[in-house]
Order: sequence, then C-alpha cells, then structure tokens
Amino acid sequence: MADLSTKVGALRLGNPAILASGISDVTAELMLAAIDGGAAAVVTKSIGLKPREGHKNPTVVELENGVLNAMGLPNPGISIYSKEISKVADAGGKVIASVFGKNATEFSFLAKKVQAAGACAVELNLSCPHAKGYGAELGSDPEIVREITSAVKRSVKIPVFPKLTPNVADIAGLAKAAERGGADAVVAINTVKAMKIDPWVAMPVLSNRIGGYSGPAIRPIGVRCVYEIAGAVKIPVIGAGGITNGSDALEYIMAGACAVQIGTAVGPAGTNVFGTVCAELEAFMDARGYRNIKAMVGKARCA
Repeated sequence: MADLSTKVGALRLGNPAILASGISDVTAELMLAAIDGGAAAVVTKSIGLKPREGHKNPTVVELENGVLNAMGLPNPGISIYSKEISKVADAGGKVIASVFGKNATEFSFLAKKVQAAGACAVELNLSCPHAKGYGAELGSDPEIVREITSAVKRSVKIPVFPKLTPNVADIAGLAKAAERGGADAVVAINTVKAMKIDPWVAMPVLSNRIGGYSGPAIRPIGVRCVYEIAGAVKIPVIGAGGITNGSDALEYIMAGACAVQIGTAVGPAGTNVFGTVCAELEAFMDARGYRNIKAMVGKARCA
C-alpha cells in the first residue's frame, strides 16, 4: 500500500492535503472538522494585530468556475484568536497559523504569538490581493519578501512559509527572495486578482470592486507557478489553487509540490474532500507503482 506521508521541511504530515487559509477556519471546531475529514493540517484564517472588520458587503460572488471574494482580511485580532489555535493544538491537530502585517516587526510579533499558542508552522500572508497596505502590496517586492521572511525566521523556531502572489511577472523571483530570507518552504498560489461587473446596474458586484478569484479556473495558473518555482529554489513548495480531486493534487505534486492546500472545494464537497483526495491519490499510486509521495514530487519536470 502506498505511503501518503510527506515532509514540508521539518514539518511531517500524515498526508499531503491541508486546509487552505480563509475556508472553514474561523473557529477551532471548524478546523477540527477538516482534520476529522482527512486534512493532515489546517491553515487558519489570516490574523492581524488588532480586530478588523474587513470590507462591506457584498464581499463574495460565486462565478462559473470559482469564487470571487474581497473580504478585506476580517479577523478578531491575535489576542482573541490565539485561543482557537490552542484549542486545535491541544486536541492534537496540526495548525499552520496565517498572519498578516504592515511590516517585518508586525509579522515577527504575530509569529511569536502563534508559536506560543501551539502552531506548528506560520504562513506569511504576503499575497492577499484586496487589502490596502497588506498582502500583495508588500509581497510583490522581492526585497520586502526577503526582509519579512528573515525577520520572522529570527523570531521563531517553527517553520516559516511565505505565501506568494501570482499577480506578478516573476513569481519564481519572489520564491528565491523568500529562500534567501531563510524560508522553510513557500506556498503558491494565493487568489488571482479579478473583477465581476453587473451589466444591468453598470456596477462592479463587489463593494471593493476588485477581489481575488479562487477555484478550478485558476488551477492551471497555480500549477504553472509551482512548476516555475520548483525549478528556481531548493526549498519545498506547497501548491494551492483549484484542487477538487486527486488528479488535481497530482498535477501540483508532479509540478514540484510536496503538499497541497484545498480551499474553495470545501464549499460544495464539505470537509470529506480531504479524505476523497487522499483516497484517489492512494489508488493512483498503487496502480502506477509509486511507493510514496516523494517519488512523485516534480515527476513532470523530468519528462
């Protein structure tokens, strides 16, 4: 029987399926439900220093092949949310805490807080496309990516995973900057900057006008980004974007990812999507003679 376990740097996972940030991760109970459904780890919603309301409604619209959102990073702040991280960790769940800030000092402070709460790794949200002063506004500059990553690495002992934006000309360059900063792995990709207009009222649908597109439509973009990154850096890559089944996950793995994050698919499929993806991966591996995940990582790069 195939071995689904994998490693992301020093982080060991029972399988490669991880709950992505911003999806069913508001409370400990929701995160534990994802773990019960088969996720090897969960990524929290992105947390900042202080409570933040985010953008006004409408913030989400479902499109033909995905979801467009401009939530604006709403969260209760680190002081309150640390308790949710601790609940999951205390229950034996692996929590990768997503944090956002305006500068290296804020990111470092937040990373120390989530480490103390029991997070097994910290994901740096350097890629949100719809929050002014945060996310992609910082993460589009390689030097800022390096600076923030380096500062966080000096502040904590847990692995550090910068999450990269696809809304740039050279995402591999961002990955190399993260590697120079000491990143243990990179996550690719966050949502693709996009827009929806309602012709009947001649207005953008989202209150923020522009949002981030996720779901199956962006998978080819994510796979391309992972492929380019894997050829440019030596650190591990976690693939994300549009994964709904085992075949989708295999695309990312064979492009060079050692693990994948699943988000939008949780909506229609529920938390059982993690178990389904893993079962399909195992069936493929048994059929094709792959003994473990490592044997498939970057396989398409050898073709």
